[in-house]
Amino acid sequence: MAVVVAEKKVEEEVEKGGELLFCGSTCWDVVGRRKGALEGNLVSPTRLRPLVGVNIRFVASGCASCHCVALDVEGRCYTWGRNEKGQLGHGDKIQRDRPTVVSELAKYKITKAAAGRSHTVVVTDDGHSLAFGWNKHGQLGSGSVRNEFEPSPVRCHVSEVKNTACGAEFTVWLSSTEGASILTAGLPQYGQLGHGTDNEYNTKDSSVRLAYEAQPRPRAIASLAGETIVKVACGSNHTVAVDSKGYVYTWGFGGYGRLGHREQKDEWAPRRVDIFQKHNVLPPDAIVSAGALNSACTAGGGQLYMWGKIKNTGDDWMYPKPLMDLSGWNIRCMDSGNMHHFVGADNSCISWGHAIYGELGYGPNGQKSSAVPKKVDILESMHVINVACGFGHSMVVVDRANVADRLDQLDVHDGKATGEVEEVNEEPETKTKVSTKKGAKPSAKSNKRKKSKSSSESEEAENSDDDEYDGSEEEANGQMDDKKKRQSGGGRGRGKSANMSSSEGKSTVRGRGRPPSANKSSQPPAQAKPAGKRGRPRKS
Repeated sequence: MAVVVAEKKVEEEVEKGGELLFCGSTCWDVVGRRKGALEGNLVSPTRLRPLVGVNIRFVASGCASCHCVALDVEGRCYTWGRNEKGQLGHGDKIQRDRPTVVSELAKYKITKAAAGRSHTVVVTDDGHSLAFGWNKHGQLGSGSVRNEFEPSPVRCHVSEVKNTACGAEFTVWLSSTEGASILTAGLPQYGQLGHGTDNEYNTKDSSVRLAYEAQPRPRAIASLAGETIVKVACGSNHTVAVDSKGYVYTWGFGGYGRLGHREQKDEWAPRRVDIFQKHNVLPPDAIVSAGALNSACTAGGGQLYMWGKIKNTGDDWMYPKPLMDLSGWNIRCMDSGNMHHFVGADNSCISWGHAIYGELGYGPNGQKSSAVPKKVDILESMHVINVACGFGHSMVVVDRANVADRLDQLDVHDGKATGEVEEVNEEPETKTKVSTKKGAKPSAKSNKRKKSKSSSESEEAENSDDDEYDGSEEEANGQMDDKKKRQSGGGRGRGKSANMSSSEGKSTVRGRGRPPSANKSSQPPAQAKPAGKRGRPRKS
């Protein structure tokens, strides 16, 4: 009964909506591509001028996404960010720095949304789904790949849709249709569609170049036909789902242990995670999240478990382990980006991970990254309704009740008007990307894992978006073998600054209890004493 009451309270908060706050990079055309610091990073939670005073109820982005989606309580859909594939749904490929209503969705009430690397999927209140953006692999679920780009919303071939989630180049829908509660479409390269195959083939009889057959028509996962899937989250190339009994299933790319099966093997069909069985099944109000390299969920008692690549240094978590830093917190929402996380819990907002664009929101005097969860000081005592993480950015929706005066003190970001943003010339950029990959063709003697580094045609042209972050898309996907990882200390692009940020986090308070303050100068020395303290921490 208590769970039902709690769920109703959350639904009421979401329906009421709140103020959207943003932190991270606003250089949408170059984030993840250009090395070094970028201008225009918002390092503290900031209001966006077009959405000031608008009641936002839901926000979405993705661990590979450089664009954002926000839904207000009236069902309007706002999008902004990178738009080279038409992923904003405005009928063009012009970048938007300011949140802009998708006019072609005006006749619908949009209740859910999800974002992939270059596509967006939304769900209407009457159970339909529409999508827009890149469709080379059929990730829009429109039943065809005839049009590689769909800059305006098209209807997905699914019905009775309750929710959706997007990986980098694939999409998952949850439906109330009996025997087909979960459907997938898009790129099957690592088995992330869950149909028991990666649909791999050689492009030519005499070629070692691999490609992966697109799946443009949403298809129910046969092995889960007898289960009712109620929650789902997607990383770049893996999926996490929960059924009505509280069992957790994962499938797709297995690098870094992100599937939680104590091994790094890819799974082409859903496999149950053995930790969450018997007395540790997930409760109905559980939270599920997936980042580029890791996965997370809350289990019994609200305890947060994580697995996969959790930190830049140290061993990967090959199976779900409780994150003791957040024991005792009432976690209501969570999302994961490329390598960072945001949580709304009690009357605090908490973030951690590897960050370079200010996406943790710690402010100009706070540290860039944190290996352990820390409170976002400026949002302390604010009630968080919803969070979303993208590639180099984060969004938080906070309840305006009793904090209107504090919100007025936050910065407001204007962004450039649409006319001031030049349309990206895509052709030269694509040629440049392909030419830089020539030296990376797989040799004939490479095993399948190394062949997969060359990836599909899409990843040659598109996945280089992530180059700046970790030095290579291979590492971002977790495809580097263990020996290489140990020799290189975690891969290119994670040099001294990354290690320093992690070591900074290690010096903070560990063990159970509330995360310390993110602003180093504001941390009282006394906090370091109760390192071994257990149990639920005192309310501040």
